[in-house]
Amino acid sequence: MSEALAAIQRQIQWNRLIAVVEEQAQIMIRTAFSTTVREAGDLSAGIFDLRGRMLAQAVTGTPGHVNSMMESVGHFLAKFPAESMKAGDHYITNDPWLGTGHLHDLTVVTPAFRNGIIVGLFANTAHVIDVGGLGMGPEGRSVFEEGLYIPIVKCFDRGEANETFFDILRAGTRTPAELEGDVYSLCACNDAGARRLVEMMDEFGMDSLDSLAESVFEASSRATLAEIAKLPRGEFSADISSDGYEAPVTLRARMTIAEENITVDYAGTSGLSGRGINVPAAYTRAYACFGIKCVVAPEVPNNWASLLPFRMEIPDGCILNAPRPYPVAVRHVVGQLLPDLMMGCLHQAVPDRVTAEGSSCLWNPPLRGGGQVSGADAELPDFEVITFNSGGTGARPGQDGLDGTAFPSGVRTMPVEATENVAPVIFWKKELRPGSGGAGRTRGGLGQVMEIGGKNDAEFAVNAIFDRVANPPKGRDGGGEGAPGWVGLTDGTLLRTKGFQVIPKGKRLLLKLPGGGGMGDPAQRDPALVARDEADGLL
Repeated sequence: MSEALAAIQRQIQWNRLIAVVEEQAQIMIRTAFSTTVREAGDLSAGIFDLRGRMLAQAVTGTPGHVNSMMESVGHFLAKFPAESMKAGDHYITNDPWLGTGHLHDLTVVTPAFRNGIIVGLFANTAHVIDVGGLGMGPEGRSVFEEGLYIPIVKCFDRGEANETFFDILRAGTRTPAELEGDVYSLCACNDAGARRLVEMMDEFGMDSLDSLAESVFEASSRATLAEIAKLPRGEFSADISSDGYEAPVTLRARMTIAEENITVDYAGTSGLSGRGINVPAAYTRAYACFGIKCVVAPEVPNNWASLLPFRMEIPDGCILNAPRPYPVAVRHVVGQLLPDLMMGCLHQAVPDRVTAEGSSCLWNPPLRGGGQVSGADAELPDFEVITFNSGGTGARPGQDGLDGTAFPSGVRTMPVEATENVAPVIFWKKELRPGSGGAGRTRGGLGQVMEIGGKNDAEFAVNAIFDRVANPPKGRDGGGEGAPGWVGLTDGTLLRTKGFQVIPKGKRLLLKLPGGGGMGDPAQRDPALVARDEADGLL
């Protein structure tokens, strides 16, 4: 076969591989029990070689899951080497330091076999509704309070369920049927990926993935290094603030752009918190690398080789490098600010390629009700549900920011009907928040306004995990700040932005989600755009 034909065949094989992992992800969405997976797409899926190097990821998925899962497969192989795996085996963990950062994420790894020989590994991660403990919230003082802790174990052995594991799993959660169903979903989608991979390898007569993997890694590395070489050399620093829990949190970064790598040093970042806003290092690397890659090499496939030139120096004792057993349940509140921090550095190097700061952190209130909140007088049945929502993204150099859109997580906003269908809550209002986007030549995206009540206005609780209230998104190049968030009741009563709080009978929760920062001098905004916004009631 000529080199030209071989190159065409490799491209076809690569495209097929992307189709394989995307089908893997879509099967998880179609079979998942958790609304966070099937409605919001809070998941990841990918294929790895036998050394634990991520070869391809599904288009569907979040950077925090994908990029930290990339590290987690190596931990699975350290405990269960590839040569010890058998067809029908499935391995699972939710260890925040060996998985994707908190106990609510289940990661499953499954071997793929062809003609009795292991040829690859499929992995996925999904955010589940409940793993017991204090629930999805910031108030734990150690990871042991935050829920059921699953080490790397075998949940299926040669196709047979590990019943001891499932007994423990069901006993440790408020939603046993849903959690067990999600584990089966995770395993099923990996099995589907393995079947499609074998079909592909049979079609192309491939005995292993080694040749394709090396070709993909070499091309991805070369392309990433070529993009880094186009950047100006130097050191660039930035900082960003979070509302924190006990006190505000400052994240600091010094980015060094060299000829063949980009290194980020987080010296000067705030220390660890006593509550669950701490971030494991793998999650820090995941979102920081994503933020850099969005600007530097967005067109290069995301895999082991394309992320290799991005290096992180995270000091011990800082909030971005939480050691075991610090609480980490809502690590996203701080961790999802990292792409904005990376863009703060890169704005000094390539100002025309970054956005203004956005709302960044999801506003995903965990809601709970029934006897576990109201005791014997409960008017509602017991329930536990999370709904995903987003504020506005930062303005872009040539376009306005996106309204009510999740960046950097990329998850979808959950339809209110889906949440109302599985829990006795009512969304009385969900609309864009006029005037919340920061002013600028291009304005920030709009946040949202949400009003939530219990059915028949019964008592319920929210485990608040909100940010960008005291520290709204900043604009760039003279652009204005986005509107800060607001958390309270419809009667004007303020609530804490973090922590478990009861919404009394007859009251409703009111959330005003932040808008994104603006970009450039507002005086330079196209008058036609101003007129359009006025006509649409967005100012």
